[in-house]
Amino acid sequence: MKPSIQTTMKRRQFLKSAAFAGAGTLILPQTTLFGAAAPNNKLNIALIGTWGRGAAHFGAIAGENVVALCDVNEQHMEGALRRFPGAKTYVDWRKALDQKGVDAVVCCTADHMHAFVANWALNRNQHIYCEKPLANSVEEARVVRANYLKRKGKVATQVGTQRHSHENFNRVRELVLDGALGKLERVSAWGNRRIPRPGYLPPEGNPPPYFHFDLWLGASPYHHYNPGYFSGGPGANCLQWNMYWDFGSGQIGDMGSHTMDLAWNALDADLPTSAVAKGDPYNPDVTPVKLEFHCEIPENRWRPGITVSWYQGGAMPESPARCVDLNKIGHGAMFEGDRGILIADFTTRMLYPLGSRANMTYYKPRAEKDLIPAMGSFQGQWINAAKGNGQTSCDFDYNGKMMEMMLLGLVAYRAGKKVTYDPAAGRITNDEKANELLRRDYREGWVLNG
Repeated sequence: MKPSIQTTMKRRQFLKSAAFAGAGTLILPQTTLFGAAAPNNKLNIALIGTWGRGAAHFGAIAGENVVALCDVNEQHMEGALRRFPGAKTYVDWRKALDQKGVDAVVCCTADHMHAFVANWALNRNQHIYCEKPLANSVEEARVVRANYLKRKGKVATQVGTQRHSHENFNRVRELVLDGALGKLERVSAWGNRRIPRPGYLPPEGNPPPYFHFDLWLGASPYHHYNPGYFSGGPGANCLQWNMYWDFGSGQIGDMGSHTMDLAWNALDADLPTSAVAKGDPYNPDVTPVKLEFHCEIPENRWRPGITVSWYQGGAMPESPARCVDLNKIGHGAMFEGDRGILIADFTTRMLYPLGSRANMTYYKPRAEKDLIPAMGSFQGQWINAAKGNGQTSCDFDYNGKMMEMMLLGLVAYRAGKKVTYDPAAGRITNDEKANELLRRDYREGWVLNG
């Protein structure tokens, strides 16, 4: 029997405990955080998207009350129903969010609907874990971030850049903050994935009866069905559609979300004041394979203003030494200072002193007791924060600013010129027409602030 909208099936009771580790000291009032229907201090969770990335959350949320499951592909819900037999089922995520008693949401939809689910959940004061990327436009990133900031301290948010839990992220941050590079000057991140596409796929066949294609399209402009958009396996299906402008942001939103996070975590950065980009010739259907952009980031209390750059699809920063082949690091980041260079991927790092002044006597490593503690479970950190224990490391403020910068790089690429940016107003100040590129057009009936 296949699940249908708002149908509760008779299933065996399933209970499983899970232990989670959290960090931080923020204590949130319990009356703000829990619905009356959440017994034993457990969250009532709605899982939106139950296959691929959705299935990757099964273990982490099994210790909570999973009360709602939603997927536009009814066949994809079968595995989730076996794991969470007491949950109600939906194909429309808007109805799942409105189920009585839901106080937390895990969003694993296609990229172009992330900001919608996140914002609607915030409007219902629901805790929200949203897979990356948080947004597909500068405007979406700003709207979701602002909505979260109005509720900060009342709801817990986390963006699914789960590589952030690698302890190497902590070690990289410590080296940068503690002066191992001297004065920080430039930061670059890159990815080598290349998935060229000529354009949107032509119409081919009709969606099967169990797949609600119109709901998958959601707010995007209408496109004809083609099974080629969905031919990838779990965990990789996004590589069939996320390079199209209406469905994703290409490598910016895909591995760029993870890799720039490695750099962003060490910068304590605010929003950029400019962006300039170059890459493949513009295709109105498909995001570029080869691309680089450079953003100016303002100074803060411990470092000067710096340039933050992103490279992808064959574009690469210059190597600091002939013996270092950056191309062998598929996804990495490089921090350049006046006394040294730090090169890292998600789990390893290399420090290169530069010149006669870089004898390392100026740098004193932290004592072991002062190291940034390990995070533990990334999803568990969010669950703990929702229960009033600690804070999340990749909330919608931190990640929202990072994605606004990344997406502004795509705007500069499309504008074909350096754009100056007013981060307070969210406006490009030297090209009025380019401001149109900060937002997306939505199909009739879909609203971001629902």
